[in-house]
Amino acid sequence: MKNSTIQTLHPNPEKSNKKIDVDKYETIKSALLEILADKQYTHTELMEALYQKVKDNFEGGVQWYGETVKLDLEARKLIERTRSKPEKYRLV
Repeated sequence: MKNSTIQTLHPNPEKSNKKIDVDKYETIKSALLEILADKQYTHTELMEALYQKVKDNFEGGVQWYGETVKLDLEARKLIERTRSKPEKYRLV
């Protein structure tokens, strides 16, 4: 039986994002939201924290799924980029 997929969104409406496995989406989404609940992170810090959080129990490219889901969460207005230099990510 084929796993369910979700069409992820992209913050730029002119671009499309990927269809990914729902279970992987939910795993990465939960981890990103948990990580960002504590503080703001640069892109590099966020991806490293995500990798450390899920690496032992996640099958697939953590960075690739992390980027895909991060863009989706931005498009859904759950997280946002700050205007600081360097840019950081935070919960909306």
